[in-house]
Amino acid sequence: MIWNWEYTIEILPVLARAAIVTIEATFLSFFIALVLGLVLAVLRMSGPIVGWLASAFVELVRSTPLLIQIFFLFFVLPRFGIVLDAFTAGIIALSIHYGCYCSEVYRAGLEAVPRGQWEACTALNVSSWHTFKNIILPQAIPPIVPALGNYLVALFKDTPLLSAIAVLELVQTAKNLGSENFRYTEPMTIVGVAFLVLSLVSAVAIRWLERRLNRRSVR
Repeated sequence: MIWNWEYTIEILPVLARAAIVTIEATFLSFFIALVLGLVLAVLRMSGPIVGWLASAFVELVRSTPLLIQIFFLFFVLPRFGIVLDAFTAGIIALSIHYGCYCSEVYRAGLEAVPRGQWEACTALNVSSWHTFKNIILPQAIPPIVPALGNYLVALFKDTPLLSAIAVLELVQTAKNLGSENFRYTEPMTIVGVAFLVLSLVSAVAIRWLERRLNRRSVR
């Protein structure tokens, strides 16, 4: 028998707990990446020295594999006295990696806002902070939501890399279950379906958010 329903029901609770770890890692990392990406984008558009340092950091992170970054945080930092547990190291690595990619998306959105709006706010004696927060950012965000959403889905599909440092997310849990009795069909199929469903749900949520923001901008 290729598919064993009794075994499937037995492993579902275990995979459900692992799914929670995967979802937590995804959304926590993505939230930090969104904030970090915006900070990096603003720094890159700042003065020449700060902008150059931020650009160098972004290019360094984008030019190295995520798996290497995960290994560096978990295995190399302890040599310098910085010890991180596996989940924390994974979150930091995912956040930094995707934060650098998000920074490019933010930068494109911010640069698409006409420079004249900055100049008009300056002429009206509006502070730079209020100009950025209330005028520039609300115009820059709606067009870049689809690109940021793509990175959310990509980050979600990269969480299995955390298994390299023994984080028991979905894929690693499925591999462990399969190795116990050499039945990989059920756990791997369930994991594949779970990734598909969660990715589709994320995509639908992103499209909903995009339409909502676009309606607000029209008003």
